Amino acid sequence: MSVFVLEQQQFINNITLEKAWDFFSSPANLKVITPDFMGFDIISKLHSDKMYAGQIIRYKVKPVAGIPMQWTTEITQVQEPNFFIDEQRQGPYKMWHHQHHFEEKDGGVLMTDIIHYWPPFGFLGNIANSILIKKQLKGIFDYRKKKVEELFNK
Repeated sequence: MSVFVLEQQQFINNITLEKAWDFFSSPANLKVITPDFMGFDIISKLHSDKMYAGQIIRYKVKPVAGIPMQWTTEITQVQEPNFFIDEQRQGPYKMWHHQHHFEEKDGGVLMTDIIHYWPPFGFLGNIANSILIKKQLKGIFDYRKKKVEELFNK
């Protein structure tokens, strides 16, 4: 079993914890901070504007060579306004566990993403991770960091 970890932090200036939470805990805002090449679209009906534990969200994504696939996540834990966790129920990974943490600090909010993921296909997935997956995930979160800067740190 090869579980990999990606961790990224970003400080957002001049924002309250509540405003950061309102934006990042809304599934509808995820498309805004996801690169276009991912072809990201929510395909399930969102039954609430607010995130809640047990919420199932289905997406269409195109992570490799524009090939569409479905990805289903469940919001497993929510502690407003400090953190939430989503876990893959169906999708490209053997396992995906994504923690989103928010901490009020120095006149803004420190946001921390911690992703534990396990690529499919055993040792071939490990090779794919070193060649492609890790770089692609880092690129997606670098894009997200840039978009958050544009949206909030003007």
